[in-house]
Amino acid sequence: MARPSNETPDFADRVARLPWLGLGISTEFGAAAQGLDSLALAHERPDLIEFLEVGADLERGVDDTTRAWVADGRPTTYHFLDVNLEESEDVSEEWCRDTAELAGRIGARWLCGDAGLWHVGARDLGHGTLVPPVLEPESATEMATSVRRMRKWTGMEVVPENPPAHVFVGRMHLADYYANVAEQADCGLLIDVSHLAIYQLVHGYDALHAIECLPADRIVEMHLAGGRRFEFKQRTFVDDDHGCDILDESWALLDALLPRAVNLKAVVFECERNPREQVLPLFERLRARLDRSFPGCSGVSTRNPA
Repeated sequence: MARPSNETPDFADRVARLPWLGLGISTEFGAAAQGLDSLALAHERPDLIEFLEVGADLERGVDDTTRAWVADGRPTTYHFLDVNLEESEDVSEEWCRDTAELAGRIGARWLCGDAGLWHVGARDLGHGTLVPPVLEPESATEMATSVRRMRKWTGMEVVPENPPAHVFVGRMHLADYYANVAEQADCGLLIDVSHLAIYQLVHGYDALHAIECLPADRIVEMHLAGGRRFEFKQRTFVDDDHGCDILDESWALLDALLPRAVNLKAVVFECERNPREQVLPLFERLRARLDRSFPGCSGVSTRNPA
């Protein structure tokens, strides 16, 4: 794992050094007990499952499923679940040190996570939540400070993700907000197209509204997941349930962004709690799309060195 330093190259240099991971599956602590055996699926379909995105927090660490994946020499990314990127004081040097140590133990290629508020008050599991950031310039500046601080103190690339929500506060469009964060932090982005589809739907926008404002060359990673529509008081909402019913709007966003994401390194299908027979056809659809936009990248070795 790279050591922290006071100076880092600019984004163009750093992203060029990141490995191509391809198509991956997500997990969180204990998720395998409720659904898929990610490692068995990767052995069965190595053309579809190339890496594991590990959702983790320092209190629980990682589970046996992740340890087995790492012991098999397979690559990972580390998705933090316990820091508020919108509050720079929450990104302490101690938390960064301990997170980098845990990420290093599993061979994570970079850090990523929903960029908002993961906890209210003290950082512990009892206060767990996920609240989107306030979509204002001051908040974007605060988040950029957090990203730079985390990158400095972990020595790893940090890729903020747009979180899901039905209510957003602030005057900026989501695309403008994260473009602002990326510019000020000189960082890449993780665009979850399913979360972005929810944002567009609850605001009454077309799926592709304002996405030209997203700096596509900053997209390092993309996520796709299922969502369930429901009605409340004549309004349409979407439950971000990580199921296998994927919104047409999510596919449309993926298709619009993939060809423009020239620095893309990874796509994750978040589906770890679903039956194997339901997820495989969706992985195949994703593989076809990824191969069209990035021909020749499928099957590139990303296994951990011995």
